[in-house]
Amino acid sequence: MPLHWKLVIDCADPHRQAAFWGAALDYTVEDHSTLITRLLAAGAVTEDVLTEVNGHPAWRTLAAVRHPEDPHDPASDTGLGRRLLFQAVPEPKQGKNRLHLDVHPGPGERAATVTRLETLGATLLRHVEEPGGAWTVMQDPEGNEFCVH
Repeated sequence: MPLHWKLVIDCADPHRQAAFWGAALDYTVEDHSTLITRLLAAGAVTEDVLTEVNGHPAWRTLAAVRHPEDPHDPASDTGLGRRLLFQAVPEPKQGKNRLHLDVHPGPGERAATVTRLETLGATLLRHVEEPGGAWTVMQDPEGNEFCVH
């Protein structure tokens, strides 16, 4: 049986990353406030592990985005399909990513997508044209490389 997976990305600010990637991919930013409220009421979590995002309680060190058409748990808003989880870590990014996302807009949409991603906070690094194809290398707001094909 195939394994279920999610991509976990270490970062400094998980909520900023979730906002960027949610907008970049047109994914849903998960809202765990209903679960958090239940856990607070039960005494299972304390305020020190929380923050506030858009007026709702949120995990201080975790945020996630999910594909809007994939299933999710309505009790926690946790995605059960294609999902990116952003996890705060104390150390800064060092060096080049060993793993990165490739974003695939429709035919002829790469330039417009690159411009849109720049307005969301991405940085253009370089355009690549090789016999096997062409793409644009970019960085997200925390410097993680990704490609637009």
